[in-house]
Amino acid sequence: MSEKMLWESKNVEMPDLDFGRLERWITEVAKSHGRIVGPVGYLFCDDAHILDVNREFLRHDYYTDIITFDNSRGRMISGDIVISLDTVASNAELVGAKYGDELLRVIIHGILHLCGINDKGPGEREIMERNEDEALYLFSKLD
Repeated sequence: MSEKMLWESKNVEMPDLDFGRLERWITEVAKSHGRIVGPVGYLFCDDAHILDVNREFLRHDYYTDIITFDNSRGRMISGDIVISLDTVASNAELVGAKYGDELLRVIIHGILHLCGINDKGPGEREIMERNEDEALYLFSKLD
């Protein structure tokens, strides 16, 4: 694993992922957006923890699958990404996706935010989903 990327868990077991492959993928996705990867931290947690984070830092009182804290500067992406594995699982069930596929989508969703892609304004969700799909295709081609 890279020195630039930190993978941690709180209140959940660390997902069984190929972190080396994930880091190569994240680097390639960032590169495709004209960015380089700086320090990025991932924290996998449960719904209770992400709700606390959402309340404390964003003043939102609801569950979510991901919160991205952006510390990027210029072309270098950097930040902290908090992912609730509970919500990832319930969202996967809701949309009829495999848990592992939904987790990959959420992992790269945070990186795409760090690359400057938003999903809250008019038409932005479709742009984000297209970029997620392109990134997931790239993941399927990595060794």
